[in-house]
Amino acid sequence: MFKNLHLWLGSYLFQETVRSFRFGKPKGPVHIMFCFVDHFEPDWNKADEATQLERVKRWVKEYPLLAQKHRDADGRQPRHTFFYPAEVYNSQHLDLLAELVNAGYGEIEVHLHHDKDTEEGLKAKLEKAKQDFGRHGFLGKRPLSDTMRFAFIHGNWALNNSRPDGCWCGVNDESRILSEAGCYADFTYPSAPSPTQTAKINSIYYTSSNPRKPKSHNQGNNVYKGGATKGDLMVIQGPLALNFKQRKFGLLPRIENGDITGANPPNAGRVDLWVRQAICVEDKPEWIFVKVHTHGAPEKNAGTLLGALCDGMYSYLESRYNDGRRFFLHYVTAREMYNIIKAAEAGETGNPGNYRDYMIEKNHLLTV
Repeated sequence: MFKNLHLWLGSYLFQETVRSFRFGKPKGPVHIMFCFVDHFEPDWNKADEATQLERVKRWVKEYPLLAQKHRDADGRQPRHTFFYPAEVYNSQHLDLLAELVNAGYGEIEVHLHHDKDTEEGLKAKLEKAKQDFGRHGFLGKRPLSDTMRFAFIHGNWALNNSRPDGCWCGVNDESRILSEAGCYADFTYPSAPSPTQTAKINSIYYTSSNPRKPKSHNQGNNVYKGGATKGDLMVIQGPLALNFKQRKFGLLPRIENGDITGANPPNAGRVDLWVRQAICVEDKPEWIFVKVHTHGAPEKNAGTLLGALCDGMYSYLESRYNDGRRFFLHYVTAREMYNIIKAAEAGETGNPGNYRDYMIEKNHLLTV
């Protein structure tokens, strides 16, 4: 359970020590941007095509039934971001998921597993992903532009060749290549207890990769109000903490990494811990970004994600963090979260929900 704790425990203890003055105290009500990113892999555990199709169909059928019960401060329902694995592209899967996207229940972004790759190989895979996803009207674009933009999650957490054994990537300079291909932000982390976990935690920051050095995103420059881009790629992290309310063997605190599974379902204590990490743009503490993750295709996880336990999570978010006075809740996709972060960086004020399309628009019309 505590494997590779040394990679991030020091950062966590430091953050806990300086929490009260880390980024200042919020001025006025706190707005919480809640984003659910899914490493959505219908082929999980080498499933056959029929099983894969049933996994996708289940989400298309059941997710609207769950989401329709809930609303945020803007009247929006929960919005799921499916990071679909580009290396196993199946047009039938994406045609089905398009039903959810077109009905406003979420968006599709790029997930990629690649092993012992080269820079040229990675570039080709990303270009193919853009072409494949673009045929379905997915991925974003800048206003008045046909240039595709996308969010990214690295398979097996191995961004910038960050596994010690060098497997499941192979490209040290990945952040730069992603940026040049149109990626605006990475949503991979946290990855604890994986050895790919970064020392920098509970942060939104810019990183620059190095062709001679793996795991260059281990550190980076915080995004701050009034600042500008300082690196190849923005990294948007989810919460990472020690959970003393859920103890292993009744003694040891569990690692809270924002992963929602059938074996580790959401509850009120976990939600509070996510919010408590106060992930924000520096000098903008009244806008908090909560990004949790899952592998939503496998049946056991889907049962939790589409059933009563996640229903209860959304109900708790709305009762505890959307009172219209101290807290305002905003359900966002990965793209919308990035846009609101950029608005915070630019010093925008008011309702963050107004900045969902601030820099990158949702794309349905682009033909390729």
